[in-house]
Amino acid sequence: MTITPAVPLLRPHAEQAFADELGALAALDDRPRPPAWSMSPWAVVTYLLGGVLPDGTVITPKYVGPRRLMEVAVATLATDRALLLLGVPGTAKTWVSEHLAAAVCGESTLLVQGTSGTAEEAIRYGWNYARLLAEGPTPEALVPSPVLTAMRDAKIARVEELTRIPSDVQDALITILSEKSLPVPELGTEVQAAKGFNVIATANDRDRGVNELSSALRRRFNTVVLPLPASEQEEVDIVTRRVEQLGSALELPEVPAAAEEIRRVVTVFRELRSGRTLDGRTSLKTPSGTLSTAEAISVVTNGLALAAHFGDGVLRSGDIAAGIIGSVIKDPVADKAIWFEYLEAVVRERDGWNDFYGACREISG
Repeated sequence: MTITPAVPLLRPHAEQAFADELGALAALDDRPRPPAWSMSPWAVVTYLLGGVLPDGTVITPKYVGPRRLMEVAVATLATDRALLLLGVPGTAKTWVSEHLAAAVCGESTLLVQGTSGTAEEAIRYGWNYARLLAEGPTPEALVPSPVLTAMRDAKIARVEELTRIPSDVQDALITILSEKSLPVPELGTEVQAAKGFNVIATANDRDRGVNELSSALRRRFNTVVLPLPASEQEEVDIVTRRVEQLGSALELPEVPAAAEEIRRVVTVFRELRSGRTLDGRTSLKTPSGTLSTAEAISVVTNGLALAAHFGDGVLRSGDIAAGIIGSVIKDPVADKAIWFEYLEAVVRERDGWNDFYGACREISG
């Protein structure tokens, strides 16, 4: 259970930040609910995609993209299949995972964060070694993992960056997902999953340090691929909404003052990411970085902080230039050449971009 502290939170969990929306949806939701779910699958999709309830409550969109993808994801969780959200970095996999868990079971914090150092105990269970030495293996000495807790409590467990976890540790999930039970041989028993338990994992295959999923494990998941935003306007809307939420929490200037620069950041990212200008007339070399929507959000948020604390509160080209350059130039040799070519061939010639060109040239040297 998540306890809300008295002090303001920098980054509330989804079930805290959107408690009013979740409560309003649950109160008006009269559709069938799977066992242990807080609301029906229809209400979960409404929570994710947004809408207006009969009582006038506005549900803000948490995900901007094809409705069918969210319907498939939610329907998967209503079965005995686990859900794998797959996509390139920055396609809102973690964001969707958190909000799915918050809407389905009211708790998004049963989380295993995948890294190269994630041990099998993070997925199965560990031990309180002081009690283990004093008492031997007992139920009281066992330390449950987030997955085991979710199994007992009929919750959703989240496994972030599954492909960063070593392959032998990944496979600890196979028995859990296929048998819906977790053997505890030290106690001569097992934990059987309660109805309502499921797993949401996220993964990408673009970053370095990725461990491929075994075919046995992949078969235990229903995979939903989250795409990059389909259009420039869709990506602008996503960046604007997230920057507005972050800016409010950080007490930064309001987003309307940043609309022009948000569109500029999105344009640069989409062109360099696709290797072509938006009008399709000029081919471009693509840098080594992902230039994701999440990075665009970070660039704009950092620019707002600069404008608020070292400027006049209005986001300008100079406030976003350094952030864009830092996102584009990951390789100091190859990416720098690509950036300067883009700057001279595209940005310099674009109407209304003189201030941005000047700011980038000044910072780039």
